[in-house]
Amino acid sequence: MPKPESFPIEKIFVPTKQKKAIKPEIVGEIAESILDIGQQAPISVRLDGDRLVLVEGLHRLEACKALGETTIIGVLVPAELAQHKSLLSDGPEVEAERIKMARLKQLRLEKEAAEASTAAFKSVNATEAPRTRPTKGVRDNAKASADRTAKSAPKTLSDWITQQKGSGGRY
Repeated sequence: MPKPESFPIEKIFVPTKQKKAIKPEIVGEIAESILDIGQQAPISVRLDGDRLVLVEGLHRLEACKALGETTIIGVLVPAELAQHKSLLSDGPEVEAERIKMARLKQLRLEKEAAEASTAAFKSVNATEAPRTRPTKGVRDNAKASADRTAKSAPKTLSDWITQQKGSGGRY
């Protein structure tokens, strides 16, 4: 683990995404704690050219700014670790949202699978429906009946002729 050191507050850049997460009541509580016992946990920063970018410790940084401090205790972390840490520390709200979205996706997939199986069941029942009387021109041959029900009705005269030629029928 890197050693904590002192960093100038004005050199620390706070990304816009993190600035939106500031909660003034937490900053106030941390500022009171820093006045009483000092800064206990260092912030995490990474190098980006000649500036430092905040990785973790937004409320501690804001509390030190509010107290008029010019430096803050922090640790310098590599950029790879900083990216991994930010992905892991999204907070409980983001994790809850991820869980919710995964559950919704699972429900949607289950619904689609149920609809597909229902549609397949209906189409199987439609093709296997028993006939009450044989169609004119079809013999009592099971294979011929199956061929007849499996094919769709032709839409045009030329389709019908082609179908008749293919099945050996006369037109």
